[in-house]
Amino acid sequence: MHSSGTSARPSFAYLPGAPGSPVILHVPHSSRVVPADVRRGITLDDAALARELDHITDAHTEEIAAVAAARCAVRPWRFVNRLSRLVTDPERFPDEREEMLSVGMGAVYTRTTHGAPLRPAAYDSRPLVERYFRPYAAAMTDAVAGRLAAVGRAVIIDVHSYPTERLPYELHGDGPRPAICLGSDGFHTSAELLGLAGRAFAEFAEPGDAPGTANGSGGDRGGRGGGVGIDSPFRGTYVPLKYYGTDRRVAALMIEIRRDVYMSEPGGPADASGVEALGEALARLVDAAGAL
Repeated sequence: MHSSGTSARPSFAYLPGAPGSPVILHVPHSSRVVPADVRRGITLDDAALARELDHITDAHTEEIAAVAAARCAVRPWRFVNRLSRLVTDPERFPDEREEMLSVGMGAVYTRTTHGAPLRPAAYDSRPLVERYFRPYAAAMTDAVAGRLAAVGRAVIIDVHSYPTERLPYELHGDGPRPAICLGSDGFHTSAELLGLAGRAFAEFAEPGDAPGTANGSGGDRGGRGGGVGIDSPFRGTYVPLKYYGTDRRVAALMIEIRRDVYMSEPGGPADASGVEALGEALARLVDAAGAL
């Protein structure tokens, strides 16, 4: 199902972790749920909307994060979006700073992944921003504030996936498409955190990559291959605006998983062994980042 008869369902969930954990696993794009009242503002027919959800949803990433949380020595906190990014995308800037506005994909999308109209040309996005985007942002800000108050720091690990083949909406999709893309931010992502991620996802590195680097193996874990790269095809991280670019106690890293590593594309079922392997790798990263 891609729609819901009511929009009363909570738009996000904050799942508790260990009191001493600084880590928040953020899963913003895993849901296909579009409330019925929001659906009425989308111009696509049901079949076209289902196809768009196949392309735009980071399917099964909530499951990967759940596996990781269960495997961690110190359980992380999890912040999960319960609605589709076609309702609002919580990771966009809500104003003209957002570069994805150029392809109709700001906080409220007006175009599809292939550039077709998603909403009417004169669509007023402000009600959706007020109803969904701002409460989500406020809750995520509170979540980070809670970790800062409890342990003096916060580590946001953003869990995403991306298609094997470039889609037309991608602004920076002409570079490498590794099995694991690590999205970084110059202020909030340290070289140490990138190194930990490279080692945690070592089994996905290509043979011959330099060990101990973000692109490297850091050891032999069985060799699933496909490569571990940085900032291609997606770059950046999610940090609540209150802390963005100003508070170094907040670290952040984006994990982008190429979908053929663990599922049938587009929008198909997950491979259980792929989900388990990714969850285990993510757990290694969570434990290492929590111990920094």
